Amino acid sequence: KSFCYRRLQYLSSRFQMHVLLNGGGGLAAQKKVPHRDFYNIRKGGGPGLGGVDTHIHGGGGMNQKHLLRFIKRAMKKHLDEIVHVEKGKEQTLKEVFETMNLTAYDLSVDTLDVHADRNTFHRFDKFNAKYNPIGESILREIFIKTDNRVSGKWGGGIIKEVMADLEESKYQNAEGGGAIYGRARDEWAKLARWAGGGGVHSNNVRWLVQVPRLFDVYRTKGQLANFQEMLENIFLPLYEATLHPAQHPELHLFLEHVDGFDSVDDESKPEHHIFNLDSPLPGNWVEEDNPPYSYYLYYMYANMTVLNHLRRGGGFHTFVLRPHCGEAGPVHGGGAGFMVSENISHGLLLRKAPVLQYLYYLAQIGGGGAPLSNNSLFLSYHRNPLRGGGSRGLMVSLSTDDPLQFQGGGEPLMEEYSIATQVWKLSSCDMCELARNSVLMSGFSHKV
Repeated sequence: KSFCYRRLQYLSSRFQMHVLLNGGGGLAAQKKVPHRDFYNIRKGGGPGLGGVDTHIHGGGGMNQKHLLRFIKRAMKKHLDEIVHVEKGKEQTLKEVFETMNLTAYDLSVDTLDVHADRNTFHRFDKFNAKYNPIGESILREIFIKTDNRVSGKWGGGIIKEVMADLEESKYQNAEGGGAIYGRARDEWAKLARWAGGGGVHSNNVRWLVQVPRLFDVYRTKGQLANFQEMLENIFLPLYEATLHPAQHPELHLFLEHVDGFDSVDDESKPEHHIFNLDSPLPGNWVEEDNPPYSYYLYYMYANMTVLNHLRRGGGFHTFVLRPHCGEAGPVHGGGAGFMVSENISHGLLLRKAPVLQYLYYLAQIGGGGAPLSNNSLFLSYHRNPLRGGGSRGLMVSLSTDDPLQFQGGGEPLMEEYSIATQVWKLSSCDMCELARNSVLMSGFSHKV
């Protein structure tokens, strides 16, 4: 620990020395490059949609004003469309809003209430509830989910508008997240049909499939008998589509736009089990407790390894594991992430673990930071390790995480960059380096 701490300090001071000696040279070199500046270099982010926004949750890719406009438009044009089934009875959009006692006139950004605020700090449950417009999960289902009574056409419609904005801005790419829960075998087919049927494809966007760690919820409800079932629901359809692409054309096409997998949930939940040699195999994991974080990560990694061998054999592209990791909870989650991940998202806990931080530096494992998101959930902005990590040479980039919840303006990724520049006093070289990292970390092919 002492050794790593001293190495990290040494790297930091080397960077300070470099800035003192060569700070002006970088800017001069940048001025010599014709036609290029920070606004027209490729940058990305994710799971929002922003250089490559390497980290966006698909359900939160639009900002709050965009969602408000979209819902108002639907209320004008589609009031009589059947959108929901409640206890066997079909409801139109008009009836849904009547049960809430609301009209289009009543709607505002404040009544939607989808923006993270001071009440979400260290309260992941409250943050999750913020995805429900006006606090109603039924509206989340109708307007954001991909699997619902209107076959996800509005969720798809709003994502297509976000994609159109990205294409128009030309230099921003994004990796959005769609969710596969592992409750049923047909989830992949439904997601692929939604993406294909709604034309939710864009050259500026790739997908990272997010798998929420919610086995305990499904097990308690009796939807799954053991953990093996969840793994089979997630991976068997992919083995099938890889071996027999002609039998699963929609899924095969959808997988062309998928870069990899992400594991999501609140990492600060207490874990009652340590993953070791005596841990039950997935087929024997029948208890109602959730398996620990490292157990999820290991079995996702093991299945992806087999899947990637199959895909390589068939001449298809392979997938990478890029989980949410080290956002909260125990530090050893960062160790599990180090062993099996291509990149991680967040990584806030590395500031407490010099050994892990030094390993991430040596292996150049990417970390997609989202300081505005962390500021609302886990760590105030000025304490974020992203700035220090970047100056030590860790592979870090900026992403939006969730424009719906964390950014206010029309260009979420640029907002993320401009705030970071102000708070951390970044030079234009620093900003371009972050943008370059986001491109290298993203799953876009080298040719793109």
